[in-house]
Amino acid sequence: MRPPAACRLALALLLLATAGASAGDDPLLGEARGVASSVPPRLLAVLQEEIARGGLEGAIGACREKAPQLAQEASRKTGWQVRRVSLRNRNPRAVPDAWERAVLEDFDHRAAAGEDPAALEKGEIVVEDGVKSYRYMKALPVQPLCLGCHGSEAALSPGVRDRLARDYPDDRATGYALGQVRGAMTIRREL
Repeated sequence: MRPPAACRLALALLLLATAGASAGDDPLLGEARGVASSVPPRLLAVLQEEIARGGLEGAIGACREKAPQLAQEASRKTGWQVRRVSLRNRNPRAVPDAWERAVLEDFDHRAAAGEDPAALEKGEIVVEDGVKSYRYMKALPVQPLCLGCHGSEAALSPGVRDRLARDYPDDRATGYALGQVRGAMTIRREL
């Protein structure tokens, strides 16, 4: 005997709720979060040291060299491919692929709708060109420290403007406000 429609609907809703709860227990998601969260604090510490030593202009050079090194180190240690991307990139290697672009655009819409940018993340299994991978992104919101190099053009010091023009002639990463999504940590691992 078939259960009444109301029971089938309740069962379907229960299964959906359970599926969402178990997704939170996904070991790949937990591992991805850990990897993605390991690089930003280390980069922040390097930038703070450089700012104390040589001002914001020195931090630009450190960010240019140290950020990719920290991502490569995390990749070697964990087996995940780790990098940073942005819709308004400074580094020409930080251009998002199609999946990353869609996620970053979603992050921007969600942040504009009032979600906390620091909580924005996405993880899923994808198949691209016949290759199955787990992909994960974690938003990087603009912090007060970021504004010295990523804030409004008028607020940047002349030294920062000069250094950016010299090191990044095609820079698109200024004009941000506190709390906006600056970009994201993006990681992937083939399955």
